[in-house]
Amino acid sequence: MNGSRIAAVGHYQPAQVLTNEDLAGMVDTSDEWIRSRVGIRTRHVAGPDEPVDELAAHAGAKALAGAGLAPGDIDLVLVATSTAEDRSPNMAARVAARLGIPSPAAMDVNVVCAGFTHALATADHAVRAGASERALVIGADKMSAVTDWSDRTTCVLVGDGAGAAVVEASAPGAEPGIGPVLWGSVPGMGHAVRIEGTPPRFAQEGQSVYRWATTQLPPIARQACERAGIAPEDLAGVVLHQANLRIIEPLAEKIGAVNAVVARDVVDSGNTSAASIPLALSKLVERGEIGTGDPVLLFGFGGNLSYAGQVVRCP
Repeated sequence: MNGSRIAAVGHYQPAQVLTNEDLAGMVDTSDEWIRSRVGIRTRHVAGPDEPVDELAAHAGAKALAGAGLAPGDIDLVLVATSTAEDRSPNMAARVAARLGIPSPAAMDVNVVCAGFTHALATADHAVRAGASERALVIGADKMSAVTDWSDRTTCVLVGDGAGAAVVEASAPGAEPGIGPVLWGSVPGMGHAVRIEGTPPRFAQEGQSVYRWATTQLPPIARQACERAGIAPEDLAGVVLHQANLRIIEPLAEKIGAVNAVVARDVVDSGNTSAASIPLALSKLVERGEIGTGDPVLLFGFGGNLSYAGQVVRCP
């Protein structure tokens, strides 16, 4: 019951880059229109031969390498995704097979854009309870596969990618590296963000989501800091779901993290749903913008109008 920590992170994005100029040739839009409304410049898009579990496995392999672990060291695989094509085998089992993880508990977590922070909390709880020694937690989504590319209100937002973290027990006597989660939802407004239909298509009520995120979520994010015993001004980093720069910037400001590096990966990656938080976190670590042991707020929100946040210590 000593708590858990993130031992290493990793990320992966497909090679194909889709620019705003590319989109202007597909729908009635422009680089200026997109940047002024959502702040996105480019996004990565997977090809038809790049399934979600392949994206996830690449990110997971990097996290394992960063932690100096072999596949057999992992006994729990959690994959947060809402773009799995099949019901079974699930993404976690497919990722485990790709990576050669021999006999893990393997579960998918579908909480859309808040999926990674929900999955991270689940791994933390499993380690604390002694049900797992080491978990591989991945957020991966192929949003391009559920996008209506003729709808300029949604197609300009999305990107594909994956991010991963290895979670293990904290050292005996050490402070937990993953703080208590604060999570919840607004089920009555679940229709505001949807991936539904046959074939499934992403749709949202943008203004409703914007108002909810910028007015209702700041005090909830501050409560997540309180649960970890961290004042917002003492945070070194803030990694919010990379939905839209017009949501990220006011939300970060209202949280009060005045000294923190705020992740803005949405500019180059678009909205990658469950992948967005671990993808952005891994890039901040890779670039050295946050250091080992630094307190970082992770806060996911979106589909189902669900949210989950926790303060973690940077690996």
